[in-house]
Amino acid sequence: MNKIFNPKPADWNTILERPTQTVDDIEATVSQIFSEVQKNGDQAIKKYTSFFDNVKLDNFVVSQAEIDAASMNVSDELKAAIALAKTNITKFHEAQETPKIEIETTKGVRCWQEKRAIQKVGLYIPGGTAPLFSTILMLAVPAKIAGCDEIILCTPPNKEGKVNPAILYTAKLCGITKVYNVGGIQAIAGMTFGSETISKVYKIFGPGNQFVTVAKQLATKYGVAIDMPAGPSELLVVADETANASFVASDLLSQAEHGTDSQVILVTTSKKFLDEVESAVEAQLGVLPRKGIATKAINNSKLIYVENDQIALELINEYGPEHFIVCANDEDFYTNGIQNAGSVFVGNYTPESAGDYASGTNHTLPTNGYAKAYSGVNLASFQKSMTFQKITPEGIQNIGNAIELMAEAEGLQAHKNAVTLRLDALKAKS
Repeated sequence: MNKIFNPKPADWNTILERPTQTVDDIEATVSQIFSEVQKNGDQAIKKYTSFFDNVKLDNFVVSQAEIDAASMNVSDELKAAIALAKTNITKFHEAQETPKIEIETTKGVRCWQEKRAIQKVGLYIPGGTAPLFSTILMLAVPAKIAGCDEIILCTPPNKEGKVNPAILYTAKLCGITKVYNVGGIQAIAGMTFGSETISKVYKIFGPGNQFVTVAKQLATKYGVAIDMPAGPSELLVVADETANASFVASDLLSQAEHGTDSQVILVTTSKKFLDEVESAVEAQLGVLPRKGIATKAINNSKLIYVENDQIALELINEYGPEHFIVCANDEDFYTNGIQNAGSVFVGNYTPESAGDYASGTNHTLPTNGYAKAYSGVNLASFQKSMTFQKITPEGIQNIGNAIELMAEAEGLQAHKNAVTLRLDALKAKS
C-alpha cells in the first residue's frame, strides 16, 4: 500500500483520487449499446450478452421451474443465514415508515403529504466474479415494504449461461418472480427502454462496475430515475493505537476483494499502528482465494498518517467514503463530526461486513465522493412524497389577495385570474 505522511490540504484531492476511468472513457460505448437496445430490443441484448459474457442465450427469462429448483442447491446453513439477514433488514426498513403529515397552514387551508410507492422498479444484481445475492435483500425487501407493484431483477449469467442458485433462492424468498439472465450495460438499457422481454421501469437500483454506473447515469437522460451513482466499492478506516491492527487489515481486505478498481484507505494518528496494519494486510492477503483481485485493489489504496483527529476528520469529510469505519479512542468525535459518508461503522467489533450482510442497514451506497450529496438506499428510495391541499371558501378568502399580488408582480395574469374569479363569485353570494 502507498504510505503518505502529513499530506498538505492542497494535495488531498490528488492523493484521494479514485482509481476510476472518466465518464468520457466509457460513455461512447454505453451510448452505442443503448442506441442498439432502443432500436433492436432483445436482439441487441442477446448480442451484447454474447460479446461481454461469452454466452449465447436463446431466451434470457429465468423460468419459474429454474427459480424453484435453485432451493435444492442452497445449503440449509446458508438459507438460515439469509433468513436472519432478511429479518434484520426488514426490521430496520419497516422502522423507516413515516405517517401521513397533515396541517392547517391558515384557517380553511388544509395541506397534507402522503407516500406512494414507485410502481415499476428494476433491480440490478452483480453476478460476475461475485454473485451478490445479498444485494437482493437490500433492494427487494424495502421495495416490498414500500408496496412497489412490479419488481424485476436483472443479473448476468455465469459461464454456463445460468444464474447462481443463491441469487434465485433469495429472489424467490423476497417474492421476486421476474428474473432476467442479463447483466452489464445491456441490462440497464433493457430496463430503460423495455424490450420484447424485459419490462420498462421507472427507477433502477443496484451497484455495478464503472460501465453499469455510467449506464445508469445515461438512463436518466431517458426519463428513468436511479438510486444513485454506485460504482466500485470503497472503504475508509480511521484508527489509532487503541484499535486492533489485524481487525483493521481484515476490513481493508474485505473491500479490496470486491474488484480490482476498489479502493481502501487507512487514516491514522499513529505511525506505529500504520506499520502494524501494513504487515497485517500482507499476512492476510497471502491466504485469500481472491488474492489476485485484492492485490490490484491494494495497489490503488493508501495508508495515511496525520497528526491529530481534527485533521483526520477534515480529510475524511473531503473524501466522502462509501463505507467509514471508526476504530478510535474518541468515537464520538468522529460519529458526531462526520458529514460525508454512505454508512458508518463504529467500534472494534463492527466490521463493514456486518452492514454488507446482516446487521439490517442497507449496503447499496454512494461511491466516488457522491456521499457528499446522496444518501444510501432506504425505504424512501422506493417511494414518492406527494402533497395534497384542500381549500375552503374561507381559506381562499384568507390567502387569495396574497396570491393575486404575487401573481401580478410576476406578470402571470392567468394565475391571478384563477383566484380573482373565485373571490368575485364568493362576494356575489354574500
